[in-house]
Amino acid sequence: VQLQASGGGLVQAGGSLRLSCAASGNILRFSVMGWYRQAPGKQREPVAVITNDGVTNYSDSVKGRFTISRDNPKKTVYLQMNGLKAEDTAVYYCAANAVWWGQGTLVTVSS
Repeated sequence: VQLQASGGGLVQAGGSLRLSCAASGNILRFSVMGWYRQAPGKQREPVAVITNDGVTNYSDSVKGRFTISRDNPKKTVYLQMNGLKAEDTAVYYCAANAVWWGQGTLVTVSS
């Protein structure tokens, strides 16, 4: 499967962005779709995941601010990011089963 992430950009602290991850195939094939991020000089970390049953899980740092969702017919997974902080600045990647990865989209939050 190919994953295409989009929606990144520059936003002021407190602002919002919505990331999209479009898959080339049926995402119901994968038990978990997720968003991960890698900040400069840091390791890649999980941000949010969603199972094909719709169960979600978030890292403590984004809980209450970010929402992951999926649209199976559109083969797309979304990450709604509200209340953005400077520390959310990173390249965001989507992944299927943490095995197939998209190319990443850069999110920059100015303080």
